[in-house]
Amino acid sequence: MTNTEKITINLGPVDLGRIDLLVEQGVYSNRTDAIRTAIRNLLDKHDGVISEYRRKKSFTLGVLLLNRQDLLKKKENGDKLSIRIIGGLILSDDIEPELAKETIDQISVRGVFKASDRVKKALAERID
Repeated sequence: MTNTEKITINLGPVDLGRIDLLVEQGVYSNRTDAIRTAIRNLLDKHDGVISEYRRKKSFTLGVLLLNRQDLLKKKENGDKLSIRIIGGLILSDDIEPELAKETIDQISVRGVFKASDRVKKALAERID
């Protein structure tokens, strides 16, 4: 997984002009740098809300990568996963849909969820 995800936003001409001015004046190296900084500041400002949500809903913050071996170990132990994550969940391409259904009880991701279309379809009723 790359360290970033590409998103698209729409900005009005005045806001975009103000960002361009900050770049022109050397405050930021480019538009992306300015927007990333603004988003980080916004997230820092609301960190209490995020922390409270994590605590109440038992979410983990970070990126979780699971592969076939990880799920086979869970299956051997008779364990089922309930995944609640803020950040990213990646189910590797070597995971078959049936194995995913046998070992994953619930998925709740606030951020990025990557898996094959077949696995996502198999788990559709378990994803919120």
